[in-house]
Amino acid sequence: MIALLLDEYPQASTSVLGATEETTTGVTRLRAWETDGALRFPVFAVNEAQMKYLIDNRYGTGQSVWDAILRTTNLLIAGKDVLIAGYGWCGRGLALRASGLGARVSVTEVDPIKAVEAVMDGFAVAPLLEGIRHADFLITATGGRDLVTDETLQNTKDGLLIANASHFDLEIDRAALARFAVTDRLVRPGIREFRSRDSKCVYLLGEGNIVNLSAGDGHPVEIMDISFALQAMTLRYIADHAPISPGLYPVPDKVDARVAQKKLDTLGMTIDRLTDAQRRYLGLQ
Repeated sequence: MIALLLDEYPQASTSVLGATEETTTGVTRLRAWETDGALRFPVFAVNEAQMKYLIDNRYGTGQSVWDAILRTTNLLIAGKDVLIAGYGWCGRGLALRASGLGARVSVTEVDPIKAVEAVMDGFAVAPLLEGIRHADFLITATGGRDLVTDETLQNTKDGLLIANASHFDLEIDRAALARFAVTDRLVRPGIREFRSRDSKCVYLLGEGNIVNLSAGDGHPVEIMDISFALQAMTLRYIADHAPISPGLYPVPDKVDARVAQKKLDTLGMTIDRLTDAQRRYLGLQ
């Protein structure tokens, strides 16, 4: 919607008080627009709020993607080799759930810090073309593009199952899959088989679209209430503080904390509070 306003309805965009963005990929695009001076109204990066990436990205994506894979394939995950492309917060959640299901998990990364973190979390790290040779599942979660290419497909083992957990389907090159395959058929609802000339098969879930929506029900309601609350309260902040200069902004800390407290309230849980002496010691007074 933001892209539509900026590209096709520039006049209408000048009357927008502000907007929120929920996804990692969306924030990446917004940051590029901001750099280019293309943003005409303020946008708050809900995806970068702690209650979003720590909860929604990690636990929501981690569960809903595997729910979709399990429901669509009816395959056992225990004992399988799972390759997670990208170790952002979504990738962390996917790796955590795969490990909990009994899989051997590997991670492919371009960021050395995230790669070290994956190692410290107990996962193997390898380049994509190396990890793909023994993977039973490849789940893409980089937010980028061109992971599954002609070269990638030449290195896969027979029976690889590919699922996309990113916002857009650009990580999986469908044209490369078409070149790889001599036959292309739907073998089960939501699963397309690509068979090469040497009878090696690759299976694509949900036509390469984000799998937890194309082959599942998306995030559980207990996750989405948090993300929607962040958006609603941030929009209220925008309305209360308008006009705000065009640009990309973080969600205010008070909004983040209020959503967290509301969640604890709904769970019937309470936490401790700092005493005045503790606050003074920490420099909070």
